[in-house]
Amino acid sequence: MFETICATIPADMNLPARVARLDVLRRVLDGTLYDNLPYQFHEERNGAGEYIPLRLRRPSVRYGLCRIVVEDSVALLFSAGHFPALDAEDAGLVRVLQDVIAEARLNEVMIDAALRGAVGSVAILFRVLQGRVFFSVLESLYLTPVWRVDAPDTLASVTEKYRVSGADLLAQGYADVDPAALYWFQRVWDADSEIWYLPWNDDDQPVRDESRSVVHGLGFVPVVWIKNLPGGGGVDGGCTFRTAIDTNIEIDYQLSQAGRGLKYSSDPTLLIKEPATSDTEIVKGAGNALVVSEKGDAKLLEIGGTAAEAVISYVRTLREFALESVHGNRASADRLTTAQSGRALELMNQGLIWLADNLRISYGDGGILTLVKMVMRASQLFPLVVNGERVGALDVTQRVRLRWPRWYPLSADDRLKEAQAVATLVNAGQISKETGVKTVAASNGIVDVAAELNAIDQDAP
Repeated sequence: MFETICATIPADMNLPARVARLDVLRRVLDGTLYDNLPYQFHEERNGAGEYIPLRLRRPSVRYGLCRIVVEDSVALLFSAGHFPALDAEDAGLVRVLQDVIAEARLNEVMIDAALRGAVGSVAILFRVLQGRVFFSVLESLYLTPVWRVDAPDTLASVTEKYRVSGADLLAQGYADVDPAALYWFQRVWDADSEIWYLPWNDDDQPVRDESRSVVHGLGFVPVVWIKNLPGGGGVDGGCTFRTAIDTNIEIDYQLSQAGRGLKYSSDPTLLIKEPATSDTEIVKGAGNALVVSEKGDAKLLEIGGTAAEAVISYVRTLREFALESVHGNRASADRLTTAQSGRALELMNQGLIWLADNLRISYGDGGILTLVKMVMRASQLFPLVVNGERVGALDVTQRVRLRWPRWYPLSADDRLKEAQAVATLVNAGQISKETGVKTVAASNGIVDVAAELNAIDQDAP
C-alpha cells in the first residue's frame, strides 16, 4: 500500500533520487501522505458509476503514530528538562558558551532539527552577524553535502538546489522573472564563502549573484550535517519511523472502514423484497410505515457491533507491533507493579529511552558539540557579542563535553537515596567533592559546578 501511495506523488527527475525518498517520509511526518490520492474515503463510485478501490481513496481517519513516536523521542532528547549542560576545565569558558546557547536559543533550534531530521538527516547553519551568534535549521531535502577527501568527517561544501516559482521569487525581491514560470534556485556554502546564484531556467546556466553572495572567511563550512540514526544510505541516516509506516497506513484504513460501518448502522440501507404495493417514493423512518403485499418483505441492512469491535481489537494489535518496531512507548501505568518513581518511569519507557539514547549521539556529539566548536573557532576571527558585551577569543584547546541529565526527575525518596550514596562515597574518599557535585548537579539545577563548590566552602564552618 505504501508503494502504491508513493507512486501518486510526483518526483522531479532532475533532482537526486534521495529527494523523492525524503519527500515521501516528510509527508508521513507532516500527515500529508494521502493528499495526492484523487478521491475522498466516502466516494465509492466515480462519475461513470465505476467502483473506486480503497487504494485510491484518502482515509477519513488519520492516526499520527509516526509523528507521536518522533515527538516523544525528541521530548526526551531536548525538552526543557533534558537539554544537556556543557562541561570543561575552564569554568569561565563554560559560562560564555552557556550564555551563547541561551541567547541563540539553541535548545529550540535542536528540537526543530531533531523533528525534521527524523526522516534521515538535517543540517544546521551557523552564522555570526554583527558579533552575535545565530543558528538555523536547514531541511536536508534539497541539500547535497560533499566531504573532503583527506578528512571524510569534514565538509568541503554544501549545495542547496531546488525549483521555485517566479511568483515566489518576485516576493523575495527578484526582478525580470516570469511569475508563471519555474526557475532553479541555488546557493553553495564552502570554507570561505556563501555563494548565491541568480535564478535560471533549464535553457540557461547559473550565474553568481554578487549582491547576495557573502565572504565569511571562517576557514570551515558553517553547516553541521547530522545523520539521524545509524543505517540509512549515502549522506542520510536511518529514519526513525520507517518500519512503522506500512502498519500506520493499515491502521488509518481500518479505522476509516470502521467509521464507515458505524455510519451505515446509523442510517441503514432499506431492502424491499418484491412485489411492493406502492409506486410512490418510500421514505425511511419510524413515522412512515411500509406496506407490502402478502408475499413481499422489507428489511434494513445493518452492520453488527461485533465487526466494529473486531476492527478496534485489530488496530490495537497493529499499534503494539508498530510501536515495538520503532521503539515507541508501549507501556501502561496500569501494568506497573513498582512505585511511580523516576526509575519506574524509565522501566515503563525503556524502548523509547533506547531510541532517545541513540539520538543523543547524533544530535549531541554530532550536533551540539560541533556547533560549540564552531563558535570557539569563530571567536578567533570575530569578536563575539554575548548579552550585549564583547568577549575575547575563546580557548579552542579546551576539551568541552556534554553532561546529560536524567531521563526522568527523581522522586523525593530517590533524591534522598542518591544524596546518601554520594555523601558516603565522598566521605570514604572514593570520589572527590567535585565529582559528587557533578553527580547531583542536573537533579538540583546546578549549572556552574565551580561556583557551587566555592559556595559550599564559604558555607563550611
